[in-house]
Amino acid sequence: MQPRVSGAVPVCYVKNLELSRDFYAHFGYAEVRHGGDGDGRWSYVQSGDQTLLLACVQPPLIQVELPLLIYLYVEDLAAVGERVRAAGLPWELVGYPDHAPGGEARTTDPDGNVVLAGQRVAVAPGDRAEPTGSAAEFSLIQQAAEAVRRRGGAPAACQIALADGSPCPEPAEVKLADPWGDTVWGCLVHSEEALMHARAAFIATEDGYGLGPWLRRRQGRANPA
Repeated sequence: MQPRVSGAVPVCYVKNLELSRDFYAHFGYAEVRHGGDGDGRWSYVQSGDQTLLLACVQPPLIQVELPLLIYLYVEDLAAVGERVRAAGLPWELVGYPDHAPGGEARTTDPDGNVVLAGQRVAVAPGDRAEPTGSAAEFSLIQQAAEAVRRRGGAPAACQIALADGSPCPEPAEVKLADPWGDTVWGCLVHSEEALMHARAAFIATEDGYGLGPWLRRRQGRANPA
């Protein structure tokens, strides 16, 4: 018998358990169990058959905003949007992509991470609302570029050559990597092209919480001075 997954529980590391639990309540999640104390607490929330584990640990594991934390499919995107806006939270309609013909919207959680919500059931073209604000041009690549600009540290120029092999004159904005350790900084256009054609490529982050620093800290604990 081939192994198969019978269920999956997304885990979101948050800085404030109560604020995050209230945030996900707007999407229909309600707490069914909670536990922990001291440096680690958790809340297990559920909406229908869908579950989510919110975890809060000290010190926090996630130190920077994520370009996309989680994607949620909802039955009524407009109703969810009304609840989110009524709570004073941002809510921007992105558009009507193929994977969400009923609409796709963007908000941010209490930690500043991007959360996307989509509706699988299509709406008639005449009932579609116009995308709002900058969300009409939303992309994960643009979100990653914004995070890089906040932190700084990107090289001056795109490191991905043009189709004829000549250097790209555009600024580098996104760092890409693959499972084999290759990395490159690219402009928005070339980063999107690389993600489309190099199937193992992914958007990398520039922070001090990667595998290398973690291994060095562990080695330091194993060999104290």
